[in-house]
Amino acid sequence: MAGATGPKRQDTRKFFENLSGAGKCIAVLTSGGDAQGMNGAVRAVVRMGIYVGAKVYFIHEGYQGMVDGGDYIKEATWESVSSVLQVGGTVIGSARCKEFRSHEGRLKAAHNLVQRGITYLCVIGGDGSLTGANLFREEWSGLLNELIQQGLIDEEAARSHSHLHIVGMVGSIDNDFCGTDMTIGTDSALHRIIEVVDAIMTTAGSHQRTFVLEVMGRHCGYLALVSALACGADWVFIPEMPPEDGWEDNMCQKLSESRSRGSRLNIIIVAEGAIDRQGQHITSDLVKKLVVSCLGFDTRVTILGHVQRGGTPSAFDRILASRMGVEAVLALLEASTDTPACVVSLVGNQAVRLPLMECVQMTQEVQKAMDEKKFDEAVRLRGRSFENNLSTYRLLASQTARSELQNSSFNVAVMNVGAPAAGMNAAVRSAVRVGITEGHKMFAVNDGFEGFYKGQIKEIKWGDVGGWTGQGGSLLGTKRTLPAKHLDAIAEQMRIHNITALLVIGGFEAYVGLLELSSARDKYAEFCVPMVMIPATVSNNIPGSDLSIGSDTALNAITDTCDRIKQSASGTKRRVFIIETMGGYCGYLATVGGLAAGADTVYIYEEPFDIRDLQANVEHLTQKMKTSIQRGLVLRNENCNENFTTDFIYQLYSEEGRGVFDCRKNILGHMQQGGAPSPFDRNFGTKVAAKAIQWITRALKESYKEGKVFTNSEDTACLLGMRRRAMVFQPVAQLREETDFVHRIPKEQWWLKLRPLMKILAKYKTSYDVSDAGQLEHVTRVRPKENDASAAI
Repeated sequence: MAGATGPKRQDTRKFFENLSGAGKCIAVLTSGGDAQGMNGAVRAVVRMGIYVGAKVYFIHEGYQGMVDGGDYIKEATWESVSSVLQVGGTVIGSARCKEFRSHEGRLKAAHNLVQRGITYLCVIGGDGSLTGANLFREEWSGLLNELIQQGLIDEEAARSHSHLHIVGMVGSIDNDFCGTDMTIGTDSALHRIIEVVDAIMTTAGSHQRTFVLEVMGRHCGYLALVSALACGADWVFIPEMPPEDGWEDNMCQKLSESRSRGSRLNIIIVAEGAIDRQGQHITSDLVKKLVVSCLGFDTRVTILGHVQRGGTPSAFDRILASRMGVEAVLALLEASTDTPACVVSLVGNQAVRLPLMECVQMTQEVQKAMDEKKFDEAVRLRGRSFENNLSTYRLLASQTARSELQNSSFNVAVMNVGAPAAGMNAAVRSAVRVGITEGHKMFAVNDGFEGFYKGQIKEIKWGDVGGWTGQGGSLLGTKRTLPAKHLDAIAEQMRIHNITALLVIGGFEAYVGLLELSSARDKYAEFCVPMVMIPATVSNNIPGSDLSIGSDTALNAITDTCDRIKQSASGTKRRVFIIETMGGYCGYLATVGGLAAGADTVYIYEEPFDIRDLQANVEHLTQKMKTSIQRGLVLRNENCNENFTTDFIYQLYSEEGRGVFDCRKNILGHMQQGGAPSPFDRNFGTKVAAKAIQWITRALKESYKEGKVFTNSEDTACLLGMRRRAMVFQPVAQLREETDFVHRIPKEQWWLKLRPLMKILAKYKTSYDVSDAGQLEHVTRVRPKENDASAAI
């Protein structure tokens, strides 16, 4: 793959080349309910396992296949996981297995594994599947002794297979496993729900209807809660937090008020396991009957059912599954006889390893707390991602402005700057409503800094932002204009409207604009107010944040299009597609989109390449296409190299691949910037904006003296970004040093560490730095506040 060379670093890094899999046999199985993304995890385990020199086996039909043995346990090849990344469900099958729950069944399973030399097991499933794996591991030596006594294996076989190592990955659409912010399949399930909600909202608005949506989640309300946040639902019912007694009147009153303010539709979301304070089930039919009898509203029920499990995996799930699969193989290779069975988890934006049974016990404690009606405890045990979702929903659901500020009438302005990004409107809606709840008067600035200096500023009220979460682009309007040449006019507008705080949502221009405003504080007292920026750009090129609002939607557009483009060639001869992505000089979309779409090669500006690299890539792809591989995918970031254009690369591959494959090219263009925001971007925008407004409220209180707001300290002009596990407010002045202003990118970019992983999955030989790999940690029950990665969806 392009540009394998790079600057020399100190030799403190640890490379997995030292972790040889030679002579080891790894088996992978999927168990329990299926989840989109499981195939991505299987693919990553197989390819990483083969890469390190291990033999890898599929166990078909979960534990049932392990018990039955025979053809259910087959050796996997590199090609056998080709074209599975975009397939939903699990291609190796899953089944509930009663037999494995018995000692006799586990004895058969142990015999089948020993016969094939398998002592490393990767289990992808829910807490039941992982608990079963742990029990199997604990009984292993006893099972081997029984097999010796029965004459099925000899002592030498028992000695050479004396330890079973297990690593788990959680595949579950319910996101009901403690210890990880996201389980494989959850994001895809949210995509299915939000697709339905968006479709329903158009018909509901046409007829002035109320829709009651029932979503999966028998024991966990995550899907219901997040989809309620992502679509701005009027009411949500979840098992972890039953409504207060008298909820029937409260809900009907809220729906009635919403209609009286001009809303044409109401959405109520019910988790299938929703209960009241007495433990009685709250069903979707019960809610419908209540709305009809109390309000007479035209009401419909939609039960989503197994639609939520189906369909193609989202970009997020493909990337999560690929990262987790590689991490699982590393954890297996590093496992020693005294390492506990672990589960690979995601915390914030970082992979971690946690003792499997600690996670299982904590997951079981949630159910125990709910059974004992300790609902606050249940929410706390679910983890900080769940808590943050719930607290943000409550904040946005509160419609009565409570003034904690003695009606000091702070005026907060919200604006979008730069190119439009899906999720901007969700962030504006959240900011406006949380601001009103905090007692502020909220102002909307149209058309960015250009609209600011022209005076396009007006008060924006609660009802003005109704239905904004699902809208793509920027409803406020946005321009790339920078403020430097218009500081006098902007200061004048801030004086006229008495703006006492500023929230800027946007891309690189928003960051530079905030720098310009804060640098001018010594000349303009009007800019001596709290100012905060939220990164929102498809390019994800803002220093100080791992993720930007809008980039997830763009990644989904890229992966969906790559899937369609690859499918367009089915049934024809071998074909390679050359695809150009957006991103300016930032290779995030190309790299991470390439990982999600299963690209063979990705060319980016950050990793320079020359004609020799191009030649090596063509030869590598030609060799692959001579096997059973039918499709090739090459992604090129738009500004990766001024001379090696998309046309040049297309012509080179066409010429060099002649007789083996033919080529097609596509420039994806602005479709990456459009479309309805993904659930992740809606949720991310909603939560980050709420957090930013709460920060503004604190900063206003601290800087309000003698009847006016004044602050010129660095830490009151901030960027709110996600860094590894934490959401952090960072002074923009301090981020200058981290910025390459010429190319509009951060000097250090976390996702570059994903490139070797992508190369390995594309069959390249490369060095992979594992010094940043997940280390075994313990499950923490109460996380410190500053470690609050509320960005995790």
